[in-house]
Amino acid sequence: MARPIWSGSLSFGLLNIPVRLMAGERRTDISFRMLDARTNDPVRYERVNAETGDEVPWKEIVKAYEYSKGNYVVIEKSDIDQAAGEHDDTIALDAFVNRDAIPAAYFEKPYLLVPGKKAEKGYVLLREVLRNSDRVGIGRVVIRTREHLAMLTVQDDALALILLRFPQELVDPTEYEVPQGDAADFGVSAKELKMAQALMESMTDEWDPSQYKDEFRTRLHAVIQQRIAEKGRTVTIEDTPEEEAEVATNVVDFMALLQQSLKKKGGDGDEAPAGKTAARKTTKKASTGTRKSRKQA
Repeated sequence: MARPIWSGSLSFGLLNIPVRLMAGERRTDISFRMLDARTNDPVRYERVNAETGDEVPWKEIVKAYEYSKGNYVVIEKSDIDQAAGEHDDTIALDAFVNRDAIPAAYFEKPYLLVPGKKAEKGYVLLREVLRNSDRVGIGRVVIRTREHLAMLTVQDDALALILLRFPQELVDPTEYEVPQGDAADFGVSAKELKMAQALMESMTDEWDPSQYKDEFRTRLHAVIQQRIAEKGRTVTIEDTPEEEAEVATNVVDFMALLQQSLKKKGGDGDEAPAGKTAARKTTKKASTGTRKSRKQA
């Protein structure tokens, strides 16, 4: 059984819906292990002190940021936890926007949300509101110490959480030399446009993802099977499973919480208020010390 990546709650006004964050993608890349070509022994990475050549235990390794050439500031785990914010166990929705308003370039990584114990009613309530409105929720979530911008949407009967890129992570197309102006400025005739349009119409079809296969992976897998038959050599690596966290909840009066949420937003308890929901802003004052490290070879 798949294990949750994260357990917490989905915050919608005053409603808190316990959920578990599950993987929404299945990586099918074929990975390789490095071996010594002379003996076929495994080659492992070692954490080595650049000055002494001695191996360094994990517990003695710290993170450092190079703020200028050869100068580093050491960042402790407590510093990272402080930067992560207070809502490390909550997906707090700040606003709802039209689904088509978000360009595809912002989409980064999909997850699926599964309701916690006795949380099905709140889960279905939010799912149906999103489904009927053609809107998506926008909020933030902390996963493994890093805060992400996220979009809540509906995928079949599930709530899906799509991590989004922040605007500063996207490259402005104007930074590159791309053709600007009308098609006529580049010698494209009206007849060529019409023919290209006709060609596209002839190739137009319904989106069917089952038609697309990773053919490279299939061919590479066949080569691997052939090599196994020739050499008869296999390696087994056992992963240590993580403990599953369970989330419990109690029966909640959703009507009362919805009415209170609307009142806080300036509504009358019967109809959703107009206007945009203000995004929450959190500022924190962090203090860090700096130290200068020896230049690594």
